[in-house]
Amino acid sequence: MSKAQAPARFIVFDGGEGAGKSTQVQRLADALRARGEDVVTTREPGGSPGAEAIRGLLVSGDTARWSPETEALLINAARADHLDRTIRPALAKGQWVICERFADSTMAYQGYGMGLDRAWLEVLRKRLVGDTEPGLTLIFDLSVEVGLGRAIASQRYEKMGPAFHDKLRAAFKEMAVSKDGRKRVVIDAGKDVDEVARQVLHAVTSAYGLKP
Repeated sequence: MSKAQAPARFIVFDGGEGAGKSTQVQRLADALRARGEDVVTTREPGGSPGAEAIRGLLVSGDTARWSPETEALLINAARADHLDRTIRPALAKGQWVICERFADSTMAYQGYGMGLDRAWLEVLRKRLVGDTEPGLTLIFDLSVEVGLGRAIASQRYEKMGPAFHDKLRAAFKEMAVSKDGRKRVVIDAGKDVDEVARQVLHAVTSAYGLKP
């Protein structure tokens, strides 16, 4: 793989609630650091001071606190700040960026789950993200029953019912096989923690041409 063709050192962990993404972000970061790599871990919504302030508005309160349009605009405002203050500067320094959730979550939650126009969400994505797309997105797939059972229901999204989360799971599965040119790999998040970590590392080393 030539340098010009190499995927951005920007890896996203995405998928439904309770799938273990936070744990595996740290596992991958530790594995890359053990190889001498410089790694930044971050999350959405959030990841920069301004975006974290917006996160507080999004994850707290009643499930119907925001209209879908307002919610999508808040998320994208947070993403714009996150990209400008955290992601792009880190990538410019040659660091790896591992992010828990990114634009696929917006499409899944506000598009598929809440019924917003997906074409409009895609326009927002292209406008804000531009060429700072992830080099690899790992979709953590887990049954809704197990995922919600693991979640502590402390955030708005975790309190939304099983039918909503069924839509999310279907959305992520659909995006995983889409032909939009974005690299996605499905991870079986129902396995034990070590096996999931092995799946993640295999996906990353394969995508980036690293030694196993």
